[in-house]
Amino acid sequence: MKRFIKRNHLEDNIDRRGFLQCMAWAGTGVVWTFAGGVPTSKLLGADTKPTKDDFTFVQISDSHIGFNRPANMDVAGTMKAAVDKINALSRQPDFLIHTGDLTHQSKPEEFDGMDQILKSARSKDVFYVPGEHDTSVDDGKAYLERYGKNTQGKGWYSFDHKGVHFVGLVNVLQLEGMGKLGADQIKWLEEDLKARSASTPVVLLAHIPLWTVYPEWSWGTQDSAQALAFVKRFGSVTVLNGHIHQVMQKVEGNVTFHTAMSTAFPQPAPGAAPAPGPMKVPDDQLRSVLGISDVNFVRRNHSLAVMNTTLADTMVK
Repeated sequence: MKRFIKRNHLEDNIDRRGFLQCMAWAGTGVVWTFAGGVPTSKLLGADTKPTKDDFTFVQISDSHIGFNRPANMDVAGTMKAAVDKINALSRQPDFLIHTGDLTHQSKPEEFDGMDQILKSARSKDVFYVPGEHDTSVDDGKAYLERYGKNTQGKGWYSFDHKGVHFVGLVNVLQLEGMGKLGADQIKWLEEDLKARSASTPVVLLAHIPLWTVYPEWSWGTQDSAQALAFVKRFGSVTVLNGHIHQVMQKVEGNVTFHTAMSTAFPQPAPGAAPAPGPMKVPDDQLRSVLGISDVNFVRRNHSLAVMNTTLADTMVK
């Protein structure tokens, strides 16, 4: 397994067949299994018998270290709670993935704070993609200095793990309303995927969703259709994003899209407020709308199962 973006001591035009979209404010206690682009579900904690080739990883997103406003006055505390959830798993994930907005203002002390919290994670391998809050101040220079070793272009990369091909994409550097990948990255992606057989499960990672969630709020990536055209030939494709601070899932053909909860603060559902942004909820409800995603790969059916867990949930061991 190659090591990229890792620190130890941490108008889409694709096929409309099988369209499914569901939204949830928080973790539902359901494991979604995607086999050939068709979702099935199991209750959280349902027993599965892993083989030596099965593995899990955990997605963290939108930690916004440095944020200090009424929506959450202690984002470091809720990020630590997320790490505690991961450490409590009886089966530790092979690695962690953070899908961006590690920090709120790209300050060195904010990156330091994130790194310090992740030192306590039992899983020491962490892979990252940047959010706009990690790159807006200096065009991502500080982020790349810390997490961009051995990457291509402005920070994109790929690696393989137990037969699954992971691709980290950057769609926050050319923001023109919605996210943008850019011609250079799209060309690189085409070449990267050419070497993979159609039977290889593919996981794409990016901060801003690679499908148009809500264009009125710029929740989407304007050139994602070009990138997604390259994955149509693959039998199993999972796209993991952050940015919108809530769980949304969608299946189109062989591609399953999943956006994650934040560890910092919720945002309103699309169109439920005049604009997106930090949403204040009662203090005793905050941890029920923050959380992580535990992703399992099952070798026997080449499927990925995504389990959303809020910080208020009791982990099933």
